[in-house]
Amino acid sequence: MAGKVASKKNGKSKKGAKPATEDTAPPEQNGGAKKRAKPKPAPKPAPAVIPTQATTSPAEAPAVAPPSVAAPPVAAPVEPAAPAGIPPQVSSVKASSSVKASATRTVATGRGSSGAPAARATPKRKPLKGVSAIRAFFRRNATPIYFISPTAFNLLGVDRWISNFHYINYYDSFGGMHPRVWVPQDRGEDNFGSMEEMNNYLITHPEFFDLVRDKAPGKAVLVMFDEETERLAADLGIEVALPSAELRHRMDSKLVTTRLGNEAGVPSVPNVLGSVEDYDGLLQLARSAGLGDDLVVQLPWGDSGKTTFFINDKASWDKAEESSELTGVEMKVMKRINCRAVAVEAVLTRHGTLVGPIMADITGYTELTPYKGGWAGNDVYIDVLTPAQHARARVLTQNLGDRLGSEGYRGFFEVDYLVDVDTGELYLGELNPRLSGISSMTNVTAGAYAELPLFLFHLLEYLDVDYEIDVAEINARWADPDTVDVWSQVVIKQTEDSIGLITKSPETGIWTTGPRGKLRFSRPATDWHDLQDESEGFYLRVAGPGDYLYKGADIGILVSRGRLQTNDFRLTPLCRRWVNGIRGLVAATPLDELPEGGGPAGLKS
Repeated sequence: MAGKVASKKNGKSKKGAKPATEDTAPPEQNGGAKKRAKPKPAPKPAPAVIPTQATTSPAEAPAVAPPSVAAPPVAAPVEPAAPAGIPPQVSSVKASSSVKASATRTVATGRGSSGAPAARATPKRKPLKGVSAIRAFFRRNATPIYFISPTAFNLLGVDRWISNFHYINYYDSFGGMHPRVWVPQDRGEDNFGSMEEMNNYLITHPEFFDLVRDKAPGKAVLVMFDEETERLAADLGIEVALPSAELRHRMDSKLVTTRLGNEAGVPSVPNVLGSVEDYDGLLQLARSAGLGDDLVVQLPWGDSGKTTFFINDKASWDKAEESSELTGVEMKVMKRINCRAVAVEAVLTRHGTLVGPIMADITGYTELTPYKGGWAGNDVYIDVLTPAQHARARVLTQNLGDRLGSEGYRGFFEVDYLVDVDTGELYLGELNPRLSGISSMTNVTAGAYAELPLFLFHLLEYLDVDYEIDVAEINARWADPDTVDVWSQVVIKQTEDSIGLITKSPETGIWTTGPRGKLRFSRPATDWHDLQDESEGFYLRVAGPGDYLYKGADIGILVSRGRLQTNDFRLTPLCRRWVNGIRGLVAATPLDELPEGGGPAGLKS
């Protein structure tokens, strides 16, 4: 929002923590920074946080991998032969609620006794030359691509472009109607501490073993993962088609981002890095860099503004210390500027950095989120920046991509820029080395149809195929104003500080709204590509009947072909009609009115 340095949509989602009762934001429904202590449990069964969108850094400590044990031979060929790495004896095990991501399993690793990866024969083929050849390649893709995430949100719609693409989800937003969405029939106990834990649970689920045995091992893509995820995927013969968890975690730090940006010529808001012991020490550090007394303080990791603090006096320092440890830790201290936030995604390829559309952030609106500075959506439209700012943002993003390449990074990344309203200068806000909450918008714009969704170029870096592209030519087309059309999305959270069990909520699909705001279900849909005009909206249900509703929980996500935020940072009347209408269709029974044992099946009390 104007006048504030906003941080958003990235941080470690804490899935399964009991709902917070204090003003501290619960974990986002997509992401993952350092794990925090869980809030005190409610006196009755409390809901688990549902990770659904996009976010940041994986857990710091890698799990110790148990020794791999080769699968015993199968006596009779009762079932089809399992692909490399899939133990036949495990694939037939019925799922149970006792299956957990951390459980030690007997699996075949697909490796020799020395532990070295088994040799794979790579068929020789001519390099793919240009976008049309790449498009045809993905239409005939034979390698299974598994997007493992709590919901399909971040990459919803890319299955239109990629054959053999599968959404591996914990929550089924489509009620079984999406042909590419796979959800385990037996979900077991919903008691996860992070998005990584939920993803690891999905990978270790016996029903997923069966799916991989039927489809064959391939590539896995995730928003959030850790070293344990990498080990579990390798056990199944699946390659995680992303930079390593260790590299992503290091680059996720806002302090590392600042240093890399400086080296790449991508400036940050005037700042100083250091640690302090108290408020007086903060003032001394800030004044040494000429930042004044009106400050923005950021910790290395955090999501949607949860570790970004606006401090201009001792009282605001004390309030910030109530939610985070600020003393003796390295932090970024910035001058507070009058700014607005924009975001852009890019993909670092072997041929250079491709830069996608630039979009405005929707942050901090009390109608959408209970958290000050919390990311709540995006607007894509031609005038989000001036032509000169557009050009500069694209050049800065390419420079940053080149710098990431020297660190060994490749593939998708997202950058937030802060636009100084008073001077017009662009500053680096934060780097998110992953798919993000704006990936959904990046892949649906006119530019994606003029070229290809950027995600396909990411996959090319991890598939056994050579390709040739003209990076400058593709970037010129992405920068063409004619490839920018209007798309918007908002994430609707529960803003009231109460807990209840959902009994009714809008179903996923295309809805219509009239001038009085009454919503009407128009037709089922599996993504937002078929929206006709701004009178229609695609609604993706996140929290459904049987799920808990609590402060900060994601209710659902709305995608529109109309503007949802004005140029002066207000929600449009269209947005307010959608938000009010959707909230009016959600009903929940308060927690203290539930009978004993009245919680949803599978939730741990």
